Amino acid sequence: MTQVEVLQLLVSSAHRLAGRPADGPSPGPADERVTRVEVRRELGLVGDRYYARPAHRNAAVTMMASESLPAGADLRHTRRNILLSGVDIDSCVGATISLDSGTGPVLFAVKRPARPCAWMDVTIGPGAQRALRGRGGVRCTPLSDGVLTLGPATFQVVAGADAGP
Repeated sequence: MTQVEVLQLLVSSAHRLAGRPADGPSPGPADERVTRVEVRRELGLVGDRYYARPAHRNAAVTMMASESLPAGADLRHTRRNILLSGVDIDSCVGATISLDSGTGPVLFAVKRPARPCAWMDVTIGPGAQRALRGRGGVRCTPLSDGVLTLGPATFQVVAGADAGP
């Protein structure tokens, strides 16, 4: 197990970064970051725009490493759900991981990279989309119910290429 930190959690009820980036974000709350999220098996994060949406079930939760973000950027700029410090989450594609912030482990299947889009150049700054290639986070499917909170957590690859014995 690796000690990590859950730095930010974001639950967005609306897809504010849709359409053409040149038009800017759609109206919505200034800050959708929360201190606690409820995770539901195969459905996503309760209250999030992708929760229980069939088209997004294999990618309902997105995670990103804080070490990949430029200074001053956060989850509001990337539209990812979980910002972790202390783990290279981008290297976990194809693995099953466990994240426990003190309320019990929550399992996720890390399905594929979350590729940065043109919106990154608008929300973070020019060149961000290119700079985040290969470091834009991952799209996951929750495999168990649970709760994640901000703060220290344990992280473990439980199955996949990097799993221990």
